[in-house]
Amino acid sequence: MADPKNRTPAPQQPSGISRYNRGPFNWLLLGLIIMTLFMTVSRWRQVEQINYNPDFLDHIRQGHIESVILEPDRVVGVFNDVGKTARQSGEPVNFEVICPEPGKNEKLNELLQKYNIKYSCKNQDLWIPLLWNLVPFIVLAVIIYFFFIRNMRAGGGMLLNFGRSKHRVRAGKDNKITFENVAGIDEAKEEVAEVIEFLKNPKKFKKIGGRIPRGVLLVGPPGCGKTLLAKAIAGESDVPFFSISGSDFVEMFVGVGASRVRDLFRQAKENAPCIIFLDEIDAIGRKRGPGFVSGGHDEREQTLNAILVEMDGFDTNDQVIVIAATNRADILDSALIRPGRFDRQVVVPLPDLRGRLGILKIHAQKVQCGPDVDWEKMARGTPMFSGAELEALINEAAIGASMQNKDYVEHGDLEEARDKVRWGRAKKSRTVDEQDKRLAAYHEAGHTLVQSLSKDADPLHKVSIIPRGQMGGVTFALPEKDRLFYSRKYCLAQLQICFGGRIAEEMFCQDVTSGAQSDIRQATLLAREMVMEWGMGEQLGPVNYAPDPAADPFLMHLGPEFSQKTAEMIDTEVRKLIDSAYTEAVDLLEANRDKVEAVAKALLKYETLDAEDVKIILNNGSLEKPTLSDLLAKEEQKTKYPADEQ
Repeated sequence: MADPKNRTPAPQQPSGISRYNRGPFNWLLLGLIIMTLFMTVSRWRQVEQINYNPDFLDHIRQGHIESVILEPDRVVGVFNDVGKTARQSGEPVNFEVICPEPGKNEKLNELLQKYNIKYSCKNQDLWIPLLWNLVPFIVLAVIIYFFFIRNMRAGGGMLLNFGRSKHRVRAGKDNKITFENVAGIDEAKEEVAEVIEFLKNPKKFKKIGGRIPRGVLLVGPPGCGKTLLAKAIAGESDVPFFSISGSDFVEMFVGVGASRVRDLFRQAKENAPCIIFLDEIDAIGRKRGPGFVSGGHDEREQTLNAILVEMDGFDTNDQVIVIAATNRADILDSALIRPGRFDRQVVVPLPDLRGRLGILKIHAQKVQCGPDVDWEKMARGTPMFSGAELEALINEAAIGASMQNKDYVEHGDLEEARDKVRWGRAKKSRTVDEQDKRLAAYHEAGHTLVQSLSKDADPLHKVSIIPRGQMGGVTFALPEKDRLFYSRKYCLAQLQICFGGRIAEEMFCQDVTSGAQSDIRQATLLAREMVMEWGMGEQLGPVNYAPDPAADPFLMHLGPEFSQKTAEMIDTEVRKLIDSAYTEAVDLLEANRDKVEAVAKALLKYETLDAEDVKIILNNGSLEKPTLSDLLAKEEQKTKYPADEQ
């Protein structure tokens, strides 16, 4: 990232009227205006109409006329200097006289010759007036043709363009993304390596008779890099990359989606070898059901059928690989993921510790980082973060450092950015009532003590009573490793941590509040999962009682698949786990009552404590560090008396 102090300010947009948008309808409006002006000009001339007798004849006798033209149905003339002088200022110098066949009027001809007035006869011309009146309509027709009809034929118009695919094409040389830009999904990169080899060297597979998978389905949570992986495949293969979203196929007109599918695959075959990337394919690839659920004529079903036909029509010589991405593989139609279509599913999971470290280092190349940044610590402190969240973390840290006029990003900026991305911005300026602040301090102190003294829980990272997001205070844990499995002891420890705040409120404030709402919900959900899905109940045993979404794709909710007696046993088991964890948490807090109060008082004084501070307090030590008020007063003193610092 460039130095914030040397950053060139972005050019400001002019504050005047915004730029005129020259769309087709605006051009049509302009044509109508031009046509109106033509018609107005054709009728508006600086010509005075005068009567033949006596005005015209009097002007001839008085010598006011310089020359005239005798047309078939009128006389057009010009006044001379004498006539102009005799007339009032501002009156027209041209005139016309309506009279039939003036050229055959012998009396008029003799009068013109007598007073030496130049005159000429002009035959009637029908083409010029006709063309003059047709000019506005010709201009309008040209505008309509060039801005509407021609664009429709060229494929860039509106009406005739519905059936054309809205894909974006990126040539192989324009795609700069390779596997070097992808981290955290090494297994997925190894699985798609065969696709790259096939696009580079298809003869290698034809020699033995093998068939490369025609479709690759990338499955994973949002933000894990499915789209980035597809672009990297195209970049490594150096082939054209056709990308389109599933929602781009569906329009308000029936049959448009299927037409766009056919157009996309036709262009892909013409540019083979290439890659077609269908992002968010679940928008059109959902499971097909009965008419009363999905409608008698569903446009999405027609689009899905077109995709199935096109993919099934591939020859072994067609070097077209279809890659699709979704985070809802459970709702895709079975015909779409059968062998011969999307016959390979590549899981793109959330990155592990090593993967998060690699992703952070890739995105860190774009910003200036300080020497105190510990990327391994940041990777350990961001469990369950996706690649998109890690990129947002570094970007938020860079923005925060820039707002503080720093030359580089420090580790504290990364810590604040992580908390902001996951839990929201800290509301340091929020005014909190002293009683509410005291309740929050004891609540978080209860969480902190159970978190610190429990052997099976994750280590404490820091605790704060500064409101953040929807929470009045937070207690952060720092996992030592990524957990693939949850043990019964770990789950029981998490239940105790959830109730630590509620117990501390009742123990020290002689009351309970709604602040434990999210803790109670989290504990209840965890206990139900332990009993219904993980088989950790003593009476029910290893039996799964949770509903299966795959067995009920249309969410008919016909009721649980177990008896009322089993439901009562589930409730009993859940209540037993919660009561046991609650009792153990009460005993732990009662045995360490003085330590809970010490942590709460430290939170009221410093508002935020890290793991080392809490460790000192639990070992009966005392903290000697400036409070937040002291730091603010010091900054205010520097601002108020800058001369004393020099």
